[in-house]
Amino acid sequence: MRKIDILARGGFILMAEFKDFMKLDIRVGKIIRVEDFETAADPAYKLWLDFGEEIGEKKSSAQITDLYKPEDLIEKQVLAVINFPPKQIADFMSEVLVLGVYGEKGVVLIEPDQEVKPGSRIG
Repeated sequence: MRKIDILARGGFILMAEFKDFMKLDIRVGKIIRVEDFETAADPAYKLWLDFGEEIGEKKSSAQITDLYKPEDLIEKQVLAVINFPPKQIADFMSEVLVLGVYGEKGVVLIEPDQEVKPGSRIG
């Protein structure tokens, strides 16, 4: 990766090659279960997502409590990176990274604007 002279949050942005992006497997998952993550260091939810027949169900921890209530998340489709190694967060194993953007009031989930088949790959 190469450094460029554009500042982001007080540091340099590292340039990625297209081949780096192609390593990521980003898919659509449907949230099927949500629980408060009471043992997390920061407010978060435990999410269970359905990625379709090929991938199945995966778990994730998400710090999205500022903008979302658990009941509003059920059946929501979101984008997630599914090929990062699992990460232990407190007493929970997070298997995928749900994607969002930092808004002024909290993290906003990235979701398709039309319903698609769970497990669909971005393109």
